[in-house]
Amino acid sequence: MIEVKSLDKPDERRDFPRGHLEVLEMSGLSFGVATFEPGWRWSESVKPIAGTESCQVHHNGLVVHGRLAIKMDEGMETEVGPGELFVCPPGHDAWVVGDEQVLVYDFAGGAADYAKAKGD
Repeated sequence: MIEVKSLDKPDERRDFPRGHLEVLEMSGLSFGVATFEPGWRWSESVKPIAGTESCQVHHNGLVVHGRLAIKMDEGMETEVGPGELFVCPPGHDAWVVGDEQVLVYDFAGGAADYAKAKGD
């Protein structure tokens, strides 16, 4: 079976302060298109929704636009930018670097749970 979906028609959109996530559900893949505005930070914008101290979603991402900083709970920190792929396990914070909007494609399947209240 072949499935095809358009990024222009997501199955769901989740809004949060300074950003949103559009989710496309397919067999074996929950694909996310995350848009983060300047000033967005996971610990300020999504933490109140998720109800966890840090992001507990695994991400396999591709940064399409802008720069994103990621800091693991144990202290390791990095930045990713346009054209860069990243793998990030649960237990991190992230924020927009600079004054450009960040656009990230997330292929990990973590989109199914990202920015959802616990128990949803």
